[in-house]
Amino acid sequence: MKELSFQHDILPLKDELYRLALRITQNPAEAEDVVQETLIKVWRRRDTWPDIQNIEAFCLTTCRNLALDKQRHLDNHALALDDAHDPIDPTASSNPEQHAIQRNRVELVRRIIGALPEKQRTCIQLRDIEGKSYRDIADILGITEQQVKVNIFRARQAVRDRFLQLD
Repeated sequence: MKELSFQHDILPLKDELYRLALRITQNPAEAEDVVQETLIKVWRRRDTWPDIQNIEAFCLTTCRNLALDKQRHLDNHALALDDAHDPIDPTASSNPEQHAIQRNRVELVRRIIGALPEKQRTCIQLRDIEGKSYRDIADILGITEQQVKVNIFRARQAVRDRFLQLD
C-alpha cells in the first residue's frame, strides 16, 4: 500500500466532507465543525492508515457518523440539498413562469428526499449528488453493494411516487 499523506490524500477531501456534513446538519457552522472534528479524528488515527483500504471512504464514513451524531444531538431530522448542486439551468427556459415551475419542482424533490429514511437518503445523495460508485457507498455505509442498490432503488421509487402524488 502506498504511503498516505495528510496534506495530499486527506486534506483535499475537505470540500466533499463539508458538502456531506452540510446536507446532514443543514447548518454551515455545524458542518464546518463536523469537518474539523473529522480531520482531527482521522489525524489521530494516522497510525492505522496503512490498514485502511480506502482512506476516502474512511473519511466520509467518519464525517457522516459525526454529522449524524450532531444532528441527533440537536434533534434536527430535516435534510435539504444545498443550492450548489441546483440542476436548474436558467438558460433552458426564457419563460419566467416555466422557470418558476421548474424551481418549485426541484424544491419539492429536495423536500421529498429530505423526508426519506436516513439510509436511503444518504445512498441517493452519495450516488446521485456526489457521483460515488456503489462500492464506495457500500464502504462508507458499511453495507453490501446489493443493499446500496436496493436502498437507491427504493429511494428513487419513493421520490417518484411522492412527486407524482404531490405535483
